[in-house]
Amino acid sequence: MDLLSYFQLSLLEVFFIIFTVFIASIIRGFNGFGFSATCISLISFILPTIEIVPIILILEVFVSVFMIPYIWTKIDWKFVFQILLGIIIGTPIGLYLLKFLSPSITHLSICGIVIFFVILQIRGYTNKKINNLPFKILTGSVSGIVNGFGTLGGMPVSLFLLVTKVKPIVIRGSLAAIFFLTDIYAFGLSYFGGIVDLTAIYRTLILIPILPLGVFIGNKLFVKSKEETYRKYVFYFLIIISIIGIIKVIINFY
Repeated sequence: MDLLSYFQLSLLEVFFIIFTVFIASIIRGFNGFGFSATCISLISFILPTIEIVPIILILEVFVSVFMIPYIWTKIDWKFVFQILLGIIIGTPIGLYLLKFLSPSITHLSICGIVIFFVILQIRGYTNKKINNLPFKILTGSVSGIVNGFGTLGGMPVSLFLLVTKVKPIVIRGSLAAIFFLTDIYAFGLSYFGGIVDLTAIYRTLILIPILPLGVFIGNKLFVKSKEETYRKYVFYFLIIISIIGIIKVIINFY
């Protein structure tokens, strides 16, 4: 049997996905998030979202493991578990939406909201008053819904951390810990929900080996960056990913 038949992809599509995952792992190593957003924004041009989500959930767990040596001592565990309270509530809702509803309108809404808040931050907007338990649970719930629906759960949490002026090194470490725990949870729900199949497993296996190199390169870039440079790159990244998402929705609509 042809090896490509296990992946149900052409050779060109396989190379495109490998390249995308490599770039996404560099971004994850630098930002602490953005792996899923990069993957789903680009791979969705050749695969439907429901086929991409289980692959990304597995890869997110592995990429978080590969980041542990770089971020373990910088994790704010109190924040992580407060966000998890909301994520536990939101993730099943997001997976339900993924299975039964078209993602286009929701994806468009998420991208629009992200661009709005990023522009506010570029203009200097901050709000430390929302750095409390109710807002953290609300942020976690939104993140869980978005993560289950389109694996973009890092965007709401990263925006919350940036608005409340948390240090980049803590943002990076805490996000990695959150993704490790939430994606194990989301993968379990998606498996029992019938979203994961053998094809997704085969596609994932060829991608895992490239993750450590990407994370290593991303970490080197982070170490050399300054705080303001880090925030600027994160802002631009969120805007670019959101614009790509909007373009994709418009293309699919027509």
